[in-house]
Amino acid sequence: MFARVTFYPTLFYNVFMEKVSSRRWYDRIDENMILGALPFRAMTEDLIKNENVKGVVSMNEDYELWLFSNNRDRWSQYDVKFLQLATTDIFESPCQSKLWEGVKFINQFLPQTRRLKNIVSSSCVGDISEGTVYVHCKAGRTRSATLVGCYLMLKNGWSPEQAVEHMRHCRPHILLHNKQWEALKIFHKEKVQTNFNNDGK
Repeated sequence: MFARVTFYPTLFYNVFMEKVSSRRWYDRIDENMILGALPFRAMTEDLIKNENVKGVVSMNEDYELWLFSNNRDRWSQYDVKFLQLATTDIFESPCQSKLWEGVKFINQFLPQTRRLKNIVSSSCVGDISEGTVYVHCKAGRTRSATLVGCYLMLKNGWSPEQAVEHMRHCRPHILLHNKQWEALKIFHKEKVQTNFNNDGK
């Protein structure tokens, strides 16, 4: 209930901070990844045209998408694939199954030569085009940063600290609490170390 009550005031605060500070609404993390705040519908065509967005991962709950952002049906009208991994703001970190599903989804949009091996996703149906994935929550600081950190660790063989350092270089105002750090460490132990040990990367 607290997350619902504070959603719109904190969303408008994010808009204010983007106007008066050095914060950007979204930041490119690598050639195939953008980490950002809730993408407003007015941003849709710009993201597709100028950022080559082909896929979107939302960590938001349904009510957070109702008024200002696209849901699956609206994104599909632009031929953009969409995955929602609903996670309660403030109090929760994405669970390991959602983080794994998110990384598998993102992997589909990487160039063939850079896709992670032995990862198969059933999230998308139909042809997948190489391009950028926009990962977001409300502010692009915590829930979405946790997923992007997992992607960076698995893609590059990084530690949680290396992944967070890179994200902070690209998007200085990310904010990870103890639960998010714990999620990153578990993902690193269960997925990253296993993957790199098995593949010899």
